[in-house]
Amino acid sequence: MFEFHIGPYVEAFTNFLNTHLDIIFGAINTFINGIVGGIEWVLLFIPVIVLILFFTIISYLIKGRNFAIFTAIGLLLIDTMQLWEMTMSTLALVITSVILTLVIGIPLGIQSSRSDKLANILRPVLDFMQTMPAFVYLIPAVLFFGLGKVPGAVATIIFAMPPVVRLTNLGIRQVPLDVIEASKAFGSTERQMLIDVQLPLALPTIMTGINQTIMLALSMVVISSMIGAGGLGDQVLMGITQFEIGKGFEAGLAVVILAMILDRMTQSLGERRK
Repeated sequence: MFEFHIGPYVEAFTNFLNTHLDIIFGAINTFINGIVGGIEWVLLFIPVIVLILFFTIISYLIKGRNFAIFTAIGLLLIDTMQLWEMTMSTLALVITSVILTLVIGIPLGIQSSRSDKLANILRPVLDFMQTMPAFVYLIPAVLFFGLGKVPGAVATIIFAMPPVVRLTNLGIRQVPLDVIEASKAFGSTERQMLIDVQLPLALPTIMTGINQTIMLALSMVVISSMIGAGGLGDQVLMGITQFEIGKGFEAGLAVVILAMILDRMTQSLGERRK
């Protein structure tokens, strides 16, 4: 039977990019590494008890007493398991990845809400990004950026971007037409309508997209430990390779606690806005 393999063409294209765009990839490497390193330095510079109190107060203000108690107990448990530094390293990588994802994804979602043509172009691209196995993203990331935190962040950005693009597009498209017509009748410009009308009304949906993006970023950051991203993923990987169930479970529990705190915070912000 006739055979055709797309793999060699993808590999040739990847090698071409790596050869001719080395300067650009180097600049991206330096930029992302600087952000991750800066956030991680700040998180580790602040005393543990101060940071736990800070997150507890934020949790209380956002969601109330019960969630604040859970946050305090969860973070104290992470510290007593001696996983604080690894957790802050993971959190720094998640924060960096999510910020860069939102900087790229929200404008794409806004533009796709204004253009059906762009939305139709982006739809299969987002489907591809969302359904491709997460491990596949690690291969070109390592080729372009080497081992370390940067390829982990790049792979995380690609993997976690589709929800925020889709839900930003959906949220703006769901703004009632009568509200838009009223805004136009009062003489609003396109920019005023976007900032003062469409984005505020679409914010609960956008926050849902941000929530999903954070969860996907956290899952991908753990996988990225396979290419030297560090953090809690290293402990999970060690537990797998050395059959140390206890270490793997503790690291997994720290990931769960961190995920639940970030998830409840973003969910509450969206519910408050609604």
